[in-house]
Amino acid sequence: MRRTRKRLAQISPVALLATIALTPPASAAEAPTPLTSPVRATALAEEIGEERTGGVYYEGDKLIVAVTDQAAAQSVRDAGGTPKLVTRSTAELASIHSELDELGDISNTAWGAEARTNQVVVELFNGVSEGDRAKINEIVADHPDAIRVEKVDSGLRFKATDLRGGNGITSSGWICTAGFNTKNSAGAVYTLTAGHCVPGTGNTWYMDWNGQAIGSQTSYNFGTGTGGKCDGSTRGCDWAAIRANASGINPLGTVRYWGGDYHQIDRSRYPAEGESIDRIGVNSQDKTGNVTKTSVTVNIGGKTMYGMMETNNCALGGDSGGPALNGTTALGLLSGGSDETVCTSSSSGNYRNYFTKVQTVLNERGLRVY
Repeated sequence: MRRTRKRLAQISPVALLATIALTPPASAAEAPTPLTSPVRATALAEEIGEERTGGVYYEGDKLIVAVTDQAAAQSVRDAGGTPKLVTRSTAELASIHSELDELGDISNTAWGAEARTNQVVVELFNGVSEGDRAKINEIVADHPDAIRVEKVDSGLRFKATDLRGGNGITSSGWICTAGFNTKNSAGAVYTLTAGHCVPGTGNTWYMDWNGQAIGSQTSYNFGTGTGGKCDGSTRGCDWAAIRANASGINPLGTVRYWGGDYHQIDRSRYPAEGESIDRIGVNSQDKTGNVTKTSVTVNIGGKTMYGMMETNNCALGGDSGGPALNGTTALGLLSGGSDETVCTSSSSGNYRNYFTKVQTVLNERGLRVY
């Protein structure tokens, strides 16, 4: 005991102060890393438990973890987060949500928990019936502070799938390309493609990428289809018209290039020899071609087609029906041609492909591009 006192006495006051100054406070050394990841914050809330937390949300740039007791709040602080005391837990909000779900199909409504306000929010869109409102109000009355009802001055519908020229379309196991969307005098929309894709009528076409229905093929020609024997002058030789009226489809008057570039089509005409054209399809595009002849008789696979437009663009299988255009002007629908296997953006121009002149089809069917 004496030796210990003697040794401590030999340490100078200045040295002792220097030692203390160099030792960081325990609280500073143990400060947690700020909680900035919503994934980490959600995992923390799950660890604490849905009976003691009320959700995670941003307040400005700061993440907030809602909690129902002080011990849970301290757990959030210890993890570097910012807690907020609330009345209702995630479990309680979920239970109220489930009560609303039990109402079944209440058209033009939506509901869900909102951590920021610690409530379940019911949204009423235009068209909710009085009877359905009464059903919701019964549950609201049982939880007056926990449910907030908001009226939204808007209809509620599924987002339509846009259909443009150049999109891949399928029917009866075949894939082709949409050419141009057109309208008749009454405003009905018809999507043009190649008649050889699915000869006949009544077959339904779908978007290739998501299976959304487009509508039924109402007319076509592939040599002798519904328009009679084709002559390339008054009757197109390889085309089909699809009544694009399925629920959830939105036919636009544009052509989609690869990379997401869109060209609005606002006119149509017969082609001129030597003019530059772009050819777009589901499997390839070639923007380097020209019209080489404006009226060609071509014999392919036992079919003779008259008055076809010939170009030196490249094209691949599946591109059939796709659009040929010059700027905003519609010119043709791809039929067939030389047997290419690869197309690039700098094709050599040695190819030969043939198109039904779109103006012939528009005249024959009483349609126009838009």
